Amino acid sequence: MTAELSTAAVPLDEVAPDAVALIRAFRDGGGVSFQDVPLEQARAAYEAGCAANGIPVVSLERVETLQCPVKGGAIGLRRYHPGTGSGGAPRPVVVFLHGGGWVIGSLDTHDRLCRRLAAVSGLDVVSVEYRLAPEHPFPTPLEDSRAALEFVRDKAPEYGWDRNRIVVAGDSAGGNLATVLATDPGSVVNGTTIIGQVLLYPVANLLDESESYARIAEGFPLTADSMRWFRSLYLPDGQTASDLRVSPGLRSRADFARNGVPAAFVVTVGLDPLADEGIAYAGLLAHAGAMVEHHHLPRHSHGLFTSAGLIPTGAKLFDRAANWLIELTNPTKTIS
Repeated sequence: MTAELSTAAVPLDEVAPDAVALIRAFRDGGGVSFQDVPLEQARAAYEAGCAANGIPVVSLERVETLQCPVKGGAIGLRRYHPGTGSGGAPRPVVVFLHGGGWVIGSLDTHDRLCRRLAAVSGLDVVSVEYRLAPEHPFPTPLEDSRAALEFVRDKAPEYGWDRNRIVVAGDSAGGNLATVLATDPGSVVNGTTIIGQVLLYPVANLLDESESYARIAEGFPLTADSMRWFRSLYLPDGQTASDLRVSPGLRSRADFARNGVPAAFVVTVGLDPLADEGIAYAGLLAHAGAMVEHHHLPRHSHGLFTSAGLIPTGAKLFDRAANWLIELTNPTKTIS
């Protein structure tokens, strides 16, 4: 199916030069987004788009799939081992949670990003294939992600991980899961310490719609209607949107400060229905006392990193996130 764009769409001359071609192609193809097609088609399209537009595949010493027990079964984890630091003292580890509105996405959609993150940072990355809505709505994706942290804790001696130096990372819905694990007292995994969070255009508030929802109503792969569709599948009971495990941006500064907040690397993009809530969330973390490095790109759109093979800014900023991890886990090391 195709959809005709109205004059309300953001003009292409307001899109960053390195992203114009991709957005133009999307619009020329009819501007069909995730919510406009059947669920399985949306999932397949996302897989294909990430493969076609992603950064090149990086070879690592070892990439292996592991099985993590969860309530009612098991989920897959993918361990990316760059080959650095083997055999020495326990090393920090990154737990990565993929985006896709809790509805689409997989280990494969973010495989290239996880490989790059491991290669540049020199750290093991463990990617989580949490179960998806609507088959598994909230709180299952969060519970699966928490189970992955428990797995990292329990397997730390075997793989050389430091269970007290864990970084959680994710984009979009994955960023939401990551920051909830890092900041929600009820989601803490005993015997672990999260020292940092990498949040790439995270979902911070599913209860309220900010002005950026009105600005990004069409003309991009992720629009306000896309977010409403994801929300309806993740939260069949709309009242759940006020749960702080769903909308961490509703927390108070005092609540964050009382429980402590790990350092954060946050990216927001202006052409994104999530822009305003992401900007507000970065400020909330900072006001609560966290060390925050926040990058805002006003002329780029959601999906920057899964399209970083075609958008050089995405690849450059993703490498900055990896270098931030080096600085966080090696405070005396200087990044050139």
